[in-house]
Amino acid sequence: KKHSLEFVLTVVLKHRWWSSTMIFQRTVLNSSAIIHPPGFYIIGFETFPFISVYFIFLAFVYGVTVLFNILVIYVIASTRRLHTPKFLAVVNLAVIDLFLNTCTIPSMIKIFLIKNNFIPFNLCLLQMYVYYVFVSLESFALAILAYDRLIAICFPLRHNSINTVRSMCCIVSVTWFLVMGVIAFTTGIMTRLSFCRSVRVFSYFCDYAPVFRLACNDNTMQWFAASFLSVLLLFVPFTFIFLSYVSILVTVFRMKSVDSRVKALATCAEHLILVAIFYIPLTVIFTIGFFLGVVNPDQRVLSLSLASCIPPCINPIVYSLKTKEIKTGALKLFRKTKVNLKKRFWYLIAQTVLYL
Repeated sequence: KKHSLEFVLTVVLKHRWWSSTMIFQRTVLNSSAIIHPPGFYIIGFETFPFISVYFIFLAFVYGVTVLFNILVIYVIASTRRLHTPKFLAVVNLAVIDLFLNTCTIPSMIKIFLIKNNFIPFNLCLLQMYVYYVFVSLESFALAILAYDRLIAICFPLRHNSINTVRSMCCIVSVTWFLVMGVIAFTTGIMTRLSFCRSVRVFSYFCDYAPVFRLACNDNTMQWFAASFLSVLLLFVPFTFIFLSYVSILVTVFRMKSVDSRVKALATCAEHLILVAIFYIPLTVIFTIGFFLGVVNPDQRVLSLSLASCIPPCINPIVYSLKTKEIKTGALKLFRKTKVNLKKRFWYLIAQTVLYL
């Protein structure tokens, strides 16, 4: 009985101490202790100069992203003649851009306004999952647009039979399910790790690599698997885009008419700008970090945040709104809205006069 009482007291005291620290909670999985913190502190902007100006800029970027991407989605959805495979791919890109910035910029603005940089563990994993899902989907969306250009230029006579709305829906659906499954696996690795070093994440959100480095157990294999799959999701679409444009260039140079060549290449110009905006900053940042090793942390956080936030803002301006069909649809929408607003304005004036 004495031993039993001592055991119970020891357990109670340990439990109280564990609860009072509020640092880590222990879960038992397959008879092995896994330590998870209640959450993390995002400290990427703690030492960042001119932070007020930067967050005003981010708020502007987010506003432009939401406004133009919703405009593109609405114009295509409300214009029946735009219900084609090409514009289905454009809607896919607009939806991805909208969610990509929504999962990071509002949380960064919240940190700046409320001065609360704590994020619960489960919410951290959710943000990590959503961010990497939409970053990966962005690369696949660019590959899908390259596929549309490939079929249109290399197989013009069979374009309508090969690239149908049904086939485009299947391609988009497969990419979404594939990416969501792979990222679920890589994010799920986090739940198998113990975190006992620190709860301070030096990034602008719950970034995979900074959080992964806080794990205290041997995670070499998990890190290799996650890195390999992440690179695969980004650069397999890039390889497809590169090979698509090689085929397009071969086809274009075989054309006899100079006007046909110029017209064919002109249809690819906006898409190539999107590819450059998305891939060049990421490639430069990771190449510098890999070969030079030491990179200023503030510069890394700033460059990564810009590299992920700017493309969703620029994409609808560079690609979608410069497309003749979308531009025409947007102008019709504005004229219709303007007429409705005028009618509503004079209706309110008339009601006010009658009431008086």
